[in-house]
Amino acid sequence: MPRNNPKSYFSTKEVAEFLGVNEKVVYQLITEKGLPATKVTGKWLFPKHLVEAWLEKHVINHPGLGAETRENLLVIIGSNDPLLEKTIALYNRRYPDSPAVFASVGSMGGLRALSKRLCHIATAHLMEEDEREYNFAYLQERVEGPLPAVVNFCFREQGILLPPGNPQGIYSIADLVEKKLKVALRPEGTGTRILLEHELQKIGFSSKDLEGEEYNSHLEVGLAIFTGKAQAGIAIKAVANLLGLDFIPVKQERYDLLIPKEFFFQENVQFFLALLQGDEFKDLASSLAGYNVKLAGRVIFPGSKTLEK
Repeated sequence: MPRNNPKSYFSTKEVAEFLGVNEKVVYQLITEKGLPATKVTGKWLFPKHLVEAWLEKHVINHPGLGAETRENLLVIIGSNDPLLEKTIALYNRRYPDSPAVFASVGSMGGLRALSKRLCHIATAHLMEEDEREYNFAYLQERVEGPLPAVVNFCFREQGILLPPGNPQGIYSIADLVEKKLKVALRPEGTGTRILLEHELQKIGFSSKDLEGEEYNSHLEVGLAIFTGKAQAGIAIKAVANLLGLDFIPVKQERYDLLIPKEFFFQENVQFFLALLQGDEFKDLASSLAGYNVKLAGRVIFPGSKTLEK
């Protein structure tokens, strides 16, 4: 059958029947999963041969993961944070039938996932050149399609983590280079690495001037210092307190949730955001060092004077 024959195309109703989902899910599959489709005179058409190829590409060995499960799952991807992990655990206790999962891929990885609509929420703390704003410039440069809603999750303290007693006598970022310490680094593309590069650039250096290995989370940075694998590292204050390490403040930063507008009013996303207004969340933040959650859950706009001194 020639591919330009109208019968070689599904209608929305037909493709829904073919895939075994309702028609609303079809529209989600177009935006979230790249279901092949074209719009002609205001109506969606789906090339049969491309739909079949798309379906084969997405076959996995888990028959139980149907459309209903994919709709109920809350996917969060981006920068890791201990308070976020505790909040996800709180959410999962509250809403076990709509669980949340998290992938730690760094702030830039979160933006890539956001652009591809692989997540409901991305997390990021990408400081801009002016050191006042976060995330917006990166969103404009790197995210395709409409910009997401930006919701504050917390402010948190980033700084230099050191062994107890500061045996090397470190007091600044410059000391890390000048004293040729072995530094625990976060990977490129993480907000913490971008902060470090920014601070090094101000004094004429880059991370290439540092000796050290990369670690995938703030806790791993802290453990590397705690166990003697590294002599210093950049991470958040909460990890320093948890492990009994010394901490030299560098920056109070804004850590945000980035939510595509088509997901913003989805029930599980709203349930998650509602937690940020509750006492349990505030108690979780109080149990960790270096957090300010006074603006948690508030939509942030470019130019907002949100950073509390």
